[in-house]
Amino acid sequence: MISRRILLKGLLASGSVHTFRQAASAATIATDITFLVTNDVHACRIGEGLSPGCAEEGKTDENLLRHIRALNAVHRLRWPTEINGKPTALAGAGTRIATPRGLIVCGDITDDGGGQTALPREGAQLRQFSERYRQGSGPDRVHYPVYVGLGNHDLDQDGKPPEINWYRDELRDYVRLNHKPSVFFKPPLPAENYDEASDSYSWNWERLHLVQLQRYAGDTGKGAASGLSWLAQDLKSFAADGRPVVLFQHYGWDPFSLERWDPVRKTFDDDGSGPPHWWSDAERLAFADTIRGYNIVAIFHGHEHDTPMIYRSAGLDIVKPTAAYKGGFGIVRITDRFMDVALAETADEKGGVTFVAASSKVLG
Repeated sequence: MISRRILLKGLLASGSVHTFRQAASAATIATDITFLVTNDVHACRIGEGLSPGCAEEGKTDENLLRHIRALNAVHRLRWPTEINGKPTALAGAGTRIATPRGLIVCGDITDDGGGQTALPREGAQLRQFSERYRQGSGPDRVHYPVYVGLGNHDLDQDGKPPEINWYRDELRDYVRLNHKPSVFFKPPLPAENYDEASDSYSWNWERLHLVQLQRYAGDTGKGAASGLSWLAQDLKSFAADGRPVVLFQHYGWDPFSLERWDPVRKTFDDDGSGPPHWWSDAERLAFADTIRGYNIVAIFHGHEHDTPMIYRSAGLDIVKPTAAYKGGFGIVRITDRFMDVALAETADEKGGVTFVAASSKVLG
């Protein structure tokens, strides 16, 4: 058990001394947290229309509005007792779903670097995302706090020289404006610990510790700074007492996230033997080493669009909903005794959903 003195030292080192009293008092509070998670919004607006190919793929504002109506109606639903005729075995099966504490987004909030333009200015896709997936009232806005994460579609675009980084800067600025606290500015959802280098951040809901790792932990692509050392210190400061931890990033351990260059087929695929497309074996091992010994109850990710996934890899419980523009999201409840996860997809224009997968895990 971490001592009060060691915890305070860690909080001072991370610049989060104001959270010490919250962390200490949370130790006596029972955990019962419900939240939503989604990924791959792919806001696709360009000018008055959409980027080429977006309409055909379903990356439309109409589909995002259907998604938002379903998210906002979750508290009227009950945890499913069965899916496709099979019992879900959820600990809370049949009980009403509590109002979610927030929505966490696992990357690719935009389809094309925020909405590329010839000159540096606010991208139309980022504006579309902010109009829909920022807490507000009415049928066209998410009714819960929204915790932003970025993916490869947000961060991989290069601008015209010499301003090659301005697309990335725009997207990272959006994360900072929403979550990075400072002496002069209080964001809508201030993180309790924010890494200025990698834009990873964390916060606490009672005894549940949550960490947003952007594209992936340890990312150094396109000039990014690795957040692994920050993550190590964050877990040491906030989670050394064994409290449950949930991690969010864009890349996962599914076949698409692990694909490599295939020199025979001249493409990236599951059978490739060349360089990795997204993140490497060494990067995943470094990540696993960093989180080893902590109570990581789940990792949520995005990237692959079509398949709802609840799986295990590298000794970790991992979850990925269907892409948001396809109507997908996850509902999660974590208590001192169990974690329930239900994956859902939009079913109609009125906020109805179809449950497509579920899992329950004993905690404590």
